Amino acid sequence: MRVTPMAGIAMAGVLSGTLAACGSVHSGELRQQAAAVKGRAATPTPSPTPTAPPPRTVDCVHLKCVALTFDDGPGPYTDHLLDVLKGAGARATFFLLGENVGGHQAEVRRMVLEGHQIGNHSWSHPQLTGLSSAAVRSQVQRTQKAITEASGGVAPTLFRPPYGATNARVGKAVGMPEIVWDVDSLDWRYRNVARNVRVGTREPKKGSVVLFHDIHKTTVQAIPRVLAGLQKRGFTFVTVGELTAGRTLAAGHTFPAWS
Repeated sequence: MRVTPMAGIAMAGVLSGTLAACGSVHSGELRQQAAAVKGRAATPTPSPTPTAPPPRTVDCVHLKCVALTFDDGPGPYTDHLLDVLKGAGARATFFLLGENVGGHQAEVRRMVLEGHQIGNHSWSHPQLTGLSSAAVRSQVQRTQKAITEASGGVAPTLFRPPYGATNARVGKAVGMPEIVWDVDSLDWRYRNVARNVRVGTREPKKGSVVLFHDIHKTTVQAIPRVLAGLQKRGFTFVTVGELTAGRTLAAGHTFPAWS
């Protein structure tokens, strides 16, 4: 077929327009791809959700174990106490009051993430033996709910009765093993750092459960020296759960047994 000069010019124009259109589409695709890549680069990679450390196996039959426990928190000094325990590589057990949890949820979550054990210490610290069974259950259940929500889903399995006051009826209403103590620092009565250090380092023996209160500044100030003193005596710091591993803790029964 013979192409006339005018037809050739027209065909060239058509081809040029087609190439221009293709070039325009290709450039648009490139711009879209570049924008998508830029968008992906600008989107931060989500950080992994923090998780609690795996359970430890501690041989408290042969090791000189001690369980430090802290009641009535969380409070204004709890975060610093957690710093102290972390620095010493020590784990402890915290028996929390439900009414205090709402204002210190970050500390409750931190306890779990750093390997401490959390327990239920009632909602408002009443003497449970003076309450009805229904009121005891309410104290326990409200606290369970608050702690479970604040901790990220960890529900306490141990209970500490306020003042250590319990009986068979209360134990049945609580429905969990009740953890008491064999070393009482009396830090709530004697707000004295030196005394807290002396009692906390001298009185524990192998297998002791030691009672402190993290709501008192003088207690938290004493703990670094308590830890150092107990380490010097050869103690290993464990949670109550680790101390009692292999034993059967029955609901409604106290550990250690009151003498």
